[in-house]
Amino acid sequence: MRKAEIRVEGVDTFFERARKVARLADRGDKIPPSRVISFEDMESLLHVLTEKRVLLLRQLKKTPGSISDLARQVKRDRSAVTRDIKVLERFGVIQVTEKPLPGHGRQKWIAPIARDIQLIAAL
Repeated sequence: MRKAEIRVEGVDTFFERARKVARLADRGDKIPPSRVISFEDMESLLHVLTEKRVLLLRQLKKTPGSISDLARQVKRDRSAVTRDIKVLERFGVIQVTEKPLPGHGRQKWIAPIARDIQLIAAL
């Protein structure tokens, strides 16, 4: 996917957006591909997108890779990066897949869900 949005929107706005997609489906029209991660309030968004996690996302945009590679690139402890990766994956901001290593073993490969991620919020 090329583009994803992370936004703050109320419940009414969320369901209105869902109704528009449902109307398109009911008419048999093509539903445009989109990836929207929405939060009900700014506090919830800031709880997930901390400063360190935003830095991880920026690094992943440059070069997707393993947790160890990512921890080395951002100069953080591997366990802290692993915790942040789990939170971002749970909220659908990144994608974690397992790749086989040549010879033996497996490695978790981390990549953003989209090439461009837009943050949309109004105060």
